[in-house]
Amino acid sequence: MTKPSAQPLRHPEVLRGLNLPRKASLTSGANFWNTETLPGIPAIMLTDGPHGVRKQGGKADHLGLNASLPATCFPTAAALAQSWDPRLLERVGERLGTEAAAAGVAVLLGPGLNIVRNPLGGRSFEYFSEDPRLSGDLAAAMVRGIQSTGIAACPKHFAVNSQEHLRMSIDEVVDERSLREIYLEGFRRVVEQAHPRVLMTAYNKVNGTHANENTHLLRDILRGEWGFEGVVVTDWGGNHDRVAGLRAGNQLEMPSTGGVTDAEIVAAVRSGDLDEATLDRAVDDVVALALDTTAALADPPQVDPGAQHHAAVEAARRCLVLLRNAPAGDGRPILPLHPGARVAVVGDFAATPRYQGAGSSLVNPTRVDDALSALRTRDVEVVGFARGFHRFGRRSRKLAREALALAARAETVLLFLGLDESSEAEGVDREHLRLPADQLALLGQLTRAHERVVVVLAGGAPVELPFADDVAAILHTSLAGQGGGTAVAEVLTGAVEPTGRLAVTFPVRYADVPSARAASPAAVYPGRELTSEHRDGLFVGYRYYSTRHVPVRYPFGHGLGYTTFDYTDLDVDLGPTGGVVACTLRNTGDRPGREVVQVYTGPRAPEVPHPRAQLAGFASVALGPGEERRVEIAVDSRAVEYYDPDAARWLCPGGAFLVEVGASVEDIRLSTTVEVERGPGVAPLLPDAASAARRRAELGPYATGDVQRVDDDAFAALLGRPAPPSSWDRSAPLGLDDTVAQLRHTNLLGRAVLRVLTTARRLLMAAGRPLAANNVMFLVNMPFAKIEGYTAGKVRRHAIEGFLRLVNR
Repeated sequence: MTKPSAQPLRHPEVLRGLNLPRKASLTSGANFWNTETLPGIPAIMLTDGPHGVRKQGGKADHLGLNASLPATCFPTAAALAQSWDPRLLERVGERLGTEAAAAGVAVLLGPGLNIVRNPLGGRSFEYFSEDPRLSGDLAAAMVRGIQSTGIAACPKHFAVNSQEHLRMSIDEVVDERSLREIYLEGFRRVVEQAHPRVLMTAYNKVNGTHANENTHLLRDILRGEWGFEGVVVTDWGGNHDRVAGLRAGNQLEMPSTGGVTDAEIVAAVRSGDLDEATLDRAVDDVVALALDTTAALADPPQVDPGAQHHAAVEAARRCLVLLRNAPAGDGRPILPLHPGARVAVVGDFAATPRYQGAGSSLVNPTRVDDALSALRTRDVEVVGFARGFHRFGRRSRKLAREALALAARAETVLLFLGLDESSEAEGVDREHLRLPADQLALLGQLTRAHERVVVVLAGGAPVELPFADDVAAILHTSLAGQGGGTAVAEVLTGAVEPTGRLAVTFPVRYADVPSARAASPAAVYPGRELTSEHRDGLFVGYRYYSTRHVPVRYPFGHGLGYTTFDYTDLDVDLGPTGGVVACTLRNTGDRPGREVVQVYTGPRAPEVPHPRAQLAGFASVALGPGEERRVEIAVDSRAVEYYDPDAARWLCPGGAFLVEVGASVEDIRLSTTVEVERGPGVAPLLPDAASAARRRAELGPYATGDVQRVDDDAFAALLGRPAPPSSWDRSAPLGLDDTVAQLRHTNLLGRAVLRVLTTARRLLMAAGRPLAANNVMFLVNMPFAKIEGYTAGKVRRHAIEGFLRLVNR
């Protein structure tokens, strides 16, 4: 049995007044969004809020289907990350916290900071980056901003939430070193830097155990190593075994299960299966959260919607990334547009912007700025607007002809392309990285007829850009929130500098992505049945491309501006505990601008497999024309350490380290090699060449980062054990832990039920209702065991078991 924390209870007098059933009730929601209330213990509201407050005033749901109260929609995490500016994230967090407090919300469920392992992930727009340092530092800043208002932030989803397909049952199989260095490091930075009051667990399993009842994650690492003292809450419907979750360190299950799991807790305590002290600790944590946040909400702030919108516009300005800006006939770049330029605006997204993703983060915005209207207020001549294509991919020659005719009348064509609302959503992953075929066809026609086509791209994750060299410029807006339309017009016309930098790599083609292995088992990405195998190990995103010298369309950290910068005078002070990297930055152009100075480090002769370079620090620096500044970037110990699973600790091996400073992972301006002392008490891991060669042979492709060619033996060597089975046992009868999707392997009745669901999803998509269609997929991917809790007991377990007996015949 898990021992309760030695820390004294904060509210022992409250616990003394509660009997066992009442204590159990406090560890589960009272309804969909609120905790339970008892005499002297107030209920508090938890609601979605990664980039806006989604407080539902009527019927509640988890996937954004039913209306919520109007709120400011800030840029999503994928967009905010492109600012590379923790100070901006802290200001946005403070705005979010103020709006939540004004609405009576005690816990804002965000930010999300899972790693963008693969760009097909349906929820990539809710996450910051493929890099844990950038993700963690930005998320920590947002948490500080939210909690400065007195309410609680809730970073999520802990941990290794990498895919949406079968997310409630998939087992993320990952080696301990990659787990620590890639998937947990961002969470560590948030916990240690910002001290969040709440943290949400993921639906998925991690190495065979559901995240919400994973003692290694929750007890050993989160609380034991990082010192987390807040409340751990399940994702909505994320409970698998309530008693096991309590033992592991989860305090609060959401939403209400109608008393189903309360009874399980009471029975476990009475039978001796659960120590009542463990329950007391959980109740004490929930009570402390409720009392503290309720006090903070006693005097709610006033919110000015106009000021909030202005802040959303300001944030959007900092998030836009100029990917390409080719010279025109006069040798000057196409952008910014010159005053009086005659422009044709083409593309459905110009008038009806794509500014957020779908699912639980869906915000009901107070207003939405569109780029078409904003451009008409700028110093350019908009000769007209043509829709160009149907938003959801239906081909239309008529719309294309109208766009071509309009383009012929303009000096420059502004073509707004992107992913539609059904492409990026909670509950479903994307199937490919391509833009819709009708958009690509229109673009091809325009570039053959016009030399000055500027693409404005909307979407929360990378897409393939085979046309990049055929267009004059590309401005990537990501999902820039309700103020994005104004920000786009300002950047295109030069009123505002494009200062964003990519926080994820844009590959040339999906086949280049390290976890996209067309010839590999389906268990890699996304895991189709039982497991998702992290055969890519440490080599996620730019760590892979840089190590293997794989060409990319646009590298991690890339972004152009309307001015230029010069880097000089590199100075490095680096030891086992970190140090400082400094350089002189000078704006060499005639416009003010902002540069993101990035520091990368990597061992010259690594003792263990290691990426060529990894982000060690960064700074966003604003300079006027001709201005020069000395930039100092703090680098912590993680820049020279790796996690050793055998020693169960972080080690600094010392030796020669390459230190690079530049404008992206590929645009390196300064570099040097420094000798780093070996960390105290660290013996040489590989004392001779023979043992080093033996270790490389054990891990095979990991020594060179060739992770698209990892066979079963190499992956087992990385894990330190054979990988678990990846496929369902089709001969076994279905049980409660199996999913609705597995009905395809049952009798006629089971297959008919599944066919009804898949047909309903197809019809909803055809009717232009992608959110409702995704909700159907949420059910298809759900394990049978979760249906009772998710319906608050309306569908009882005995009914589910009876249904399974029928379909198993």
